[in-house]
Amino acid sequence: MTFSPQLEKRFEKLLKIYPPGRQRSAIVPMLLYAQDEVGAVTTELIEEVAKRVGVQPLTVDEVVGYYSMLHRKRMGKFHVQVCTNISCLLVGGERLYDHAKKKLGIGNKETTPDGLFSLEEVECMGACSWAPAVEINYEFHHFVTPEKLDKLIDDIRKARAS
Repeated sequence: MTFSPQLEKRFEKLLKIYPPGRQRSAIVPMLLYAQDEVGAVTTELIEEVAKRVGVQPLTVDEVVGYYSMLHRKRMGKFHVQVCTNISCLLVGGERLYDHAKKKLGIGNKETTPDGLFSLEEVECMGACSWAPAVEINYEFHHFVTPEKLDKLIDDIRKARAS
């Protein structure tokens, strides 16, 4: 599998961080970085990561099955995650998630027809003190209201149209 020179450098650096025999510790970051570049965790990607860290592909596949931030199908260019765990739920997280579904016209782990947005209901972002929380790609937003979410989505659409 071929990756960009930048990702190859990241992989090389990651594999050097861990002591000999512990390269398997690089599985999660390698999958996350590669998912960002490739768009999804494919069978080919699983095999490549397994080869690079010296484990069987099944080991990497089990990691993919465990971590909800790893996706086997392509997500949107902007992946919107809405927390509905207890702290967020108590201050409108479920209402916010329902609003996001209506605003984007998609359900959980679905992608808009133009491929711009995907949506995911998530359990916890570790932002209980700033609930409700939303993450778009790797950018966190706190105390999110339906109006604030509308603005975030509309701003992305406007920026893409420019």
